[in-house]
Amino acid sequence: QVQLLESGGGLVQPGGSLRLICVASGSISSLNIMGWYRQAPGKERELVAKITGGEITVYEDSVKGRFTISWDSAVKTVYLQMNSLKPEDTAVYFCNGFSSLYKREYWGQGTQVTVSS
Repeated sequence: QVQLLESGGGLVQPGGSLRLICVASGSISSLNIMGWYRQAPGKERELVAKITGGEITVYEDSVKGRFTISWDSAVKTVYLQMNSLKPEDTAVYFCNGFSSLYKREYWGQGTQVTVSS
């Protein structure tokens, strides 16, 4: 089994920064794609960023140049550095882990990010 535990959300003013942290534990050796998704009220969950093999990154268009995803294999942690935050970034952010080998995915419980003055 895999557990994903997020932290780092909170309230920040527009233009501010936050760093989300997701610690993976359990049977994680097969996880090769880690990602961050978000879900705003009344909207569907959407991909924010993902990293494959610890190196190849993909970003949703609206966060390109502002957000950075990274994976530290030594501590089994994926980060999302969010800069220049906007009110439209307000959402619950979820950590996601996917195993291409077993075709299974795992979710964290989510962490709230609110961007407001």
